[in-house]
Amino acid sequence: MKDIQNMSDPRKIEIDKVGVKNITYPIVVLDKENGYQHTIATIDMYVSLRHDNKATHMSRFVEILHNNQSMINMKNFPSILREMKEKLNAESAHLEIRFPYFMKKEAPITKKPSYMEYNCGVYGSMDGPGEMKEFKVYVSVPINTLCPCSKEISNYGAHNQRGIVKVCVRFKKFFWIEDLINIVEGCASSDIYSLLKREDEKYVTEKAYENPKFVEDVVRDIAEILSRDDNIIWFSIEAENLESIHNHSAYAYLERDNRKEK
Repeated sequence: MKDIQNMSDPRKIEIDKVGVKNITYPIVVLDKENGYQHTIATIDMYVSLRHDNKATHMSRFVEILHNNQSMINMKNFPSILREMKEKLNAESAHLEIRFPYFMKKEAPITKKPSYMEYNCGVYGSMDGPGEMKEFKVYVSVPINTLCPCSKEISNYGAHNQRGIVKVCVRFKKFFWIEDLINIVEGCASSDIYSLLKREDEKYVTEKAYENPKFVEDVVRDIAEILSRDDNIIWFSIEAENLESIHNHSAYAYLERDNRKEK
């Protein structure tokens, strides 16, 4: 059959990224406690298109994905990008995988178990001779914060709110995403749980009251820890508090290159 995609294009214009976006696909990811876990990912796959090619072969992206779905992680990410470059005859390849990740978490007092969901992702790109150009892992972690100003000015009580912290890192060697999630939760006023009994709720609210945090405090506390980690090359942190008594969110963002700071 005639291969239209491989036909020459008279305009001779390169395209930076062509491919498939928002593929929903089952994958298996590494799990620190259980070895691995099954989840459902949303995936974007792109390659560059040569100036003399009319189009790319979209079906090959899904073929490559299917061949690697049994285990997608930080270790084999470069080989997937390399396969994309080779099978699609491209100078560069880009891959982003976003997925919900679940961790079993016990309530602080009753120890009742439940699963917490964290939105995670891995992004990588490769060009030239097959070396990684960019490789990042990120986690989005729900947290609870209690307003220091509200605590200071109130005769009793203080307003608190749920927040979302997204941390993105570039690194030297493999690490567990659970460890990154734990760092974020440790810098909140208190954790978020899927299951709390009355004793647990009392503990969580009192812990937050004794540990007030602005969004600025949260990003600075996380930054202090990541800045001391020799495995982390670069990081960005953004925190958004979904304010409970204001009609807006409070927001803070920072990024640092550890190679420049040290």
